[in-house]
Amino acid sequence: MQAYIPFPNLSPELFSIELFGMTFALRWYALAYIAGILIGWRIALAAIRRPKLWAGDLAPMTENQIEDLLTAIILGIILGGRLGYVLFYQPAYYLANPIEIPMVWTGGMSFHGGLLGVMAAILWFCWKQRVPLASTADLAAIATPVGLLLGRLSNFVNAELWGRPTDVPWAVAFPGSAAQDCGQPVGEVCARHPSQLYEATLEGLILGLVLLILVRRGALKIPGLTAATFFIGYGLSRFLVEFVRQPDAQFVSDGNPLGLALHIGGYGLTMGQVLCLPMIFGGLAVMAIVRRRAAPA
Repeated sequence: MQAYIPFPNLSPELFSIELFGMTFALRWYALAYIAGILIGWRIALAAIRRPKLWAGDLAPMTENQIEDLLTAIILGIILGGRLGYVLFYQPAYYLANPIEIPMVWTGGMSFHGGLLGVMAAILWFCWKQRVPLASTADLAAIATPVGLLLGRLSNFVNAELWGRPTDVPWAVAFPGSAAQDCGQPVGEVCARHPSQLYEATLEGLILGLVLLILVRRGALKIPGLTAATFFIGYGLSRFLVEFVRQPDAQFVSDGNPLGLALHIGGYGLTMGQVLCLPMIFGGLAVMAIVRRRAAPA
């Protein structure tokens, strides 16, 4: 009999209250967004307050500008994350139901879309405030992993975005008919990779520690190096986890059980892997450029 870990008795809601006949709930996922943004803001402030970390011993912006940057990034996360989900994962559905596009409370956010939204927000902020783009990107990079960590943990609490069926001893039996539908005989439990925890560890904890070590060793003195490391680190982490993560339902069919979005030379990639490739190669290109510029003549 397969060994597995039963899903713990966790509620996706921290608490709920009723007011005027309506129920308002604070969900762990929303709290993860809020906490991730606030902690990231404090990390950015701490870095700005230490000018010796930066090139020329000069911080790239003031503390007041950090607040403006935070506002722009929040908008980028929400708008980019939602539009990315609509365009990358369910374009046909939302084309037929456009009124549901702004309904973010119904679920459906894309990390890669949110990343593009944040990039656009940073470009706009740097243009408006006349601050250096590369160092601003570095600042955002060191503030992001904690949000990724909390977000993936909340995905686990919500029992969503689970992995593929497996017989590893740490497999988790997630609740719900969808999670339990993996072709096993009637009465047997379908255990899956806890891919949310893999991502929390790789994208959040380990990547965050790597960036922290680089910053302590002077990486921020080479503008763009920290951001490039983030792109490479996240891209590789997500690319690897995609091998054991259950693909989105819209990509799965009888002829495509692995949920592959791209087929090249007999090999297939999921949508998550397709979206990670530009991050990896772009990060490598940026790293090569900034290291060449930093090399002594």
